[in-house]
Amino acid sequence: MYVLGINAAYHESAACLLEDGKLVAAIEEERLSRRKHGKPAEPTNGHDLPRLAIQHCLDRAGIGLGDVAWVGYSIEPRARLQNKDLADRVVPGGWGSEEGEMRFFDSLQRVPSELRALGMQGEMKWVGHHLAHAASAFLPSSFHESAILCVDGIGELGSTLFAHGSGTKMEVESEIRYPASLGFLWEKFSKFLGFSEYDACKVMGLASYGDPTVYLPHFERLLTFAPEGRFQLDGHALRFRVEDYTPLEAMFGIAGRKKGEPILAAHEDIAAALQEITNQTFSHMFQHLARSTGSKNLCMAGGVALNCVANRIAFEASPFERLYIQPAAHDAGTALGAALYIWHTMLGHPERLALRHAYMGPSFDDAALERALASSGLVYERVPDIERRAAKLIADGDIVGWFQGAMEYGPRALGNRSLLADPRSPTMKQVLNDRVKHREPFRPFAPSVLAEEAAKWFCIEKTAEASDFMLVAYPARPEQAGRIPAVVHVDGTSRVQTVRAETNRRYHGLISAFHELTGVPMVLNTSFNDNEPIVCTPEHAIDTFKGTRIDALAMGDFLVEARRQPGRMGV
Repeated sequence: MYVLGINAAYHESAACLLEDGKLVAAIEEERLSRRKHGKPAEPTNGHDLPRLAIQHCLDRAGIGLGDVAWVGYSIEPRARLQNKDLADRVVPGGWGSEEGEMRFFDSLQRVPSELRALGMQGEMKWVGHHLAHAASAFLPSSFHESAILCVDGIGELGSTLFAHGSGTKMEVESEIRYPASLGFLWEKFSKFLGFSEYDACKVMGLASYGDPTVYLPHFERLLTFAPEGRFQLDGHALRFRVEDYTPLEAMFGIAGRKKGEPILAAHEDIAAALQEITNQTFSHMFQHLARSTGSKNLCMAGGVALNCVANRIAFEASPFERLYIQPAAHDAGTALGAALYIWHTMLGHPERLALRHAYMGPSFDDAALERALASSGLVYERVPDIERRAAKLIADGDIVGWFQGAMEYGPRALGNRSLLADPRSPTMKQVLNDRVKHREPFRPFAPSVLAEEAAKWFCIEKTAEASDFMLVAYPARPEQAGRIPAVVHVDGTSRVQTVRAETNRRYHGLISAFHELTGVPMVLNTSFNDNEPIVCTPEHAIDTFKGTRIDALAMGDFLVEARRQPGRMGV
């Protein structure tokens, strides 16, 4: 039996396919369409399905949509429609307005007919957005029972879900509703600080440069704690659904930053205070869930669960002993959750399979890789031990594009679609930004470290399985930090990815070879892209290699070196 899960309600459009409960494929639409986030979050396009992602999943199984018994879509239209009845400042025709919410509802009603036009003959099921998040968090974990916390912008009316899972059942404890939304708080301040609503990661990086005490009292007026893990936000001041920052400008005594304007100390301090209030709110929620469920395990999902700083601080201060966050914790993961919810919770299949890696997207055999290279005009060679050769290039200071196996599901490149560099180099951050990434200088780069060596280099009070997916930031050990300056942030932490031989043999082998050469059991890892979605196909990788100053490209067993190209490559 096949079950297809879809997310297309807002953004991060994605699809996931199960065959008899086993994951066949999962991918975000942007990786195939090359359009960031799949589509804009607008009230008029809920019916705009991730067609490329759906087709990829079907192709992987060798079936058509007519062979799928169940299709899950991660939202409940009628529950979402209640937003039109809230008293709120809105843009006419936009989110929260009666016209906008009716448009969204009507667009969602087109989804079944759109699917039937693509060949669907099975049943379609609306799965509540936070229920899908919860299912994506708990059902692929290795825990028989666990507390569940989902934190994002908004699902239907809710922003935060407290639940408990046991076996294949999930019992909802309570929900925090709009306008009390940590996700929207981060989106609002991301824009207030001159970034986009998608740039929470930039604000998190900027926060490490600031002093949280300067503006923490301001955030304590905006966000107040309530019993049972709950919190409230001042919706009047925040005005989430309109581009009005007047109350915030008056409260903080500074005008909103425009894109391209200098970043001031005040901006760093605001970001730091936002991170601090988030840390405190996570701790408040973790403590409540630990008490109310009695569980030693915690599963998390939702876009705010990508905040690796708050994850570590709250987890280590809590009674929880284990933390699991699956790699696509943002909205793309609700495609996985919708499919798992139907298979396990609705249809009652008891046997769960733990999701221990993120490699669920397209993969390419050697023949496909060589065809792409041959047609590119690049000079390349087949290398018998590509891991050791790439490790030597990295140790010599080269930037290596590493394209291997199946693509990652989720926002992080985890060693199959990665740019790799030497973490020992004090200038590597600037080199990467100048030659490839073109990112803001305050943003950190992450280390991929051998799991068996991680505790020797980072202060890990509690082992979190979430670190396999680069979702926890650990302090570097003071005696080691100076040896890896390229991957230690200004606050002394690193967003660590722990790498295991059993989940990625080739990547583990490369890092092991680098360890043998240098004595350092990690490499700098950043996503293989340049202001675009992460590369997916060999052609994407080749185009990015040609358009930037990457030194080498390792695809499968094939190696391309820029220095060996006629006329030498580079821009």
